[in-house]
Amino acid sequence: MTDTQRPDPDDAPRWPTVDVHAHLLLPDVEALVADAPALADARALDARRNGPAALAVNGPMIASRIGRLTDVGARVAAMDTQGVDVQLVSPSPSHYHYWADRQTATKIYEAANTATAAHCAAAPDRLRGLGLVPLQHPELCAEALDHALGLGLLGVEISSHAPGRELSDPAYEPLWARAEQTGALVFLHPFGCTLDERLDQWYLSNTVGQPVENAVALSHLIFSGVLDRHPELKIVAAHGGGYLPTYLGRSDHAWSARPDAGAGCAHLPSSYLRRVWFDSLVHDPHVLRELVRVAGAERVLLGSDFPFDMGSEDPVAALRAAGLPADQFHAVRGANAAALLRLT
Repeated sequence: MTDTQRPDPDDAPRWPTVDVHAHLLLPDVEALVADAPALADARALDARRNGPAALAVNGPMIASRIGRLTDVGARVAAMDTQGVDVQLVSPSPSHYHYWADRQTATKIYEAANTATAAHCAAAPDRLRGLGLVPLQHPELCAEALDHALGLGLLGVEISSHAPGRELSDPAYEPLWARAEQTGALVFLHPFGCTLDERLDQWYLSNTVGQPVENAVALSHLIFSGVLDRHPELKIVAAHGGGYLPTYLGRSDHAWSARPDAGAGCAHLPSSYLRRVWFDSLVHDPHVLRELVRVAGAERVLLGSDFPFDMGSEDPVAALRAAGLPADQFHAVRGANAAALLRLT
């Protein structure tokens, strides 16, 4: 079965249950940056964007999940409880550290990739991994991707932007080209939101900010023609792609009505949903059904945001609640990801 083929309904139940959105904390990375002067500024920005109430909750929440975030045995035990056979593990987005200079950034991605590969190697039949690339240094991204792939990882995780650069920036063309050439996965997972203090109460920085960042990042990839120039690029968007997939009619209208909106991409924006994969973590069965309708059941993958509190403790039950036909349920549950991750 190829990446884009829809699973045969008769074969789908035999595929493993695969969660493509699961995270890992990397103490080695944090030790590298602990004494960096720029880290304090980055943390101050994060605090300003999130607000004191969110920060007060985040610390205890993460502390209660340290075992599942760092210990392979605890992770696998939790997977067994969830009925998940395979996780695609990516570093916590808090490890992006896009403030880092070139030398520090190289140390970060090397340490993150190495530690993630070692974590997955401890349970090779249950875990696959993604590494990191330093988006703030586009000239390093292709070699960082190669480093990850050389360790047996399946690709890399990126945020929605880097300081001063959107994903449509031509400087990222070598990254997209290399990812396409190698068949690497690129997991789009925002960290933070550029709406800043407007979202610093009631955890709006996450509940509103993350879907906004997904929508903006995907729009840059679509409207700039990145997906036209790299049709085999394997982008997986976290959080169901945010606000974009279920409100893309407005973008289609702009593309048709305005020359400035339609200048960069060759086709209706909504058609590009069939070139991207989306995880199922949308927290609403009605929205999940709509995501399946607009993107196609073959482009939706099970995702839980394991083990954070904004994730799903029972992703299979959340998927079942959408009431999809059996073939679509099994495709999203694991058959699509098994093909994409080349599981045997």
